[in-house]
Amino acid sequence: MSDYVYDADAIDERAFGGDAGMGHVATPGEIDISHGTILYLDDVTVSFDGFRALNKLSLAIDAGELRCIIGPNGAGKTTMMDVITGKTEPDSGKVFLGQTIDLTRMNEPEIARIGIGRKFQKPTVFEQHPVWENLELAMKTDKGWFASLRARLDRAAQARIEETLALIRLEGEARRPAGELSHGQKQRLEIGMLLMQQPALLLLDEPAAGMTDDETMQLADLLNHLRGTCSMMVVEHDMEFVAALAGEAGMVTVMAEGSVLAHGTLDTVKNDPNVIESYLGR
Repeated sequence: MSDYVYDADAIDERAFGGDAGMGHVATPGEIDISHGTILYLDDVTVSFDGFRALNKLSLAIDAGELRCIIGPNGAGKTTMMDVITGKTEPDSGKVFLGQTIDLTRMNEPEIARIGIGRKFQKPTVFEQHPVWENLELAMKTDKGWFASLRARLDRAAQARIEETLALIRLEGEARRPAGELSHGQKQRLEIGMLLMQQPALLLLDEPAAGMTDDETMQLADLLNHLRGTCSMMVVEHDMEFVAALAGEAGMVTVMAEGSVLAHGTLDTVKNDPNVIESYLGR
């Protein structure tokens, strides 16, 4: 099978690796989820100075799924996200977005443009700018200097910002400098900024860290509301937050020592002897 070229934003055609044997002709600019899965990691290994941060890690995320990832410190959760977003190159293994996009052949900006958004534990916002401008700056548009000079918000763009403000419950803070927001509000604003980029897959690394109980539940409500609009991977330690996201039927993956230790509903993994010994029992 020959390579298929996606040339928007000058993304390297090698990302659509024809030698993977995983799919059919992809529509340019679209992620091929014809098999129902948006993210594949297959036997991914990453070593740092002889230490295996990831050890033949394999997992898959379905299109539209909200997957919670739990596990002890040092389990490889952040390294896994680094590999998905191009920050860390794996020693071996495959990482595909949909059926055809080989993420290991792309760099970080290319991966962001293709539709993967990532939120780190500490919120990153433009603190001197109002909340509204933070969302405007994050909007998925042509960022070239000439286009930026001529940029004007049309009604559709304004409507998107207003809808996002309502979604993240910051309508009343639209003109307030982002630096004056509470920690929980900043976390929601950063998620709103990622949503302005219209991601297909959203990676959230311990988003509830440092939040009050009320803020944590507001965040859970937001992510549950987003369920189905994009795929999400949430790495978290707060088990009440995980329970609010997973519910009775949602899938939870437990990582330990760089690989998958257990997978299933929250009740299933909580009662797994290996999980109790490695993580929950400590």
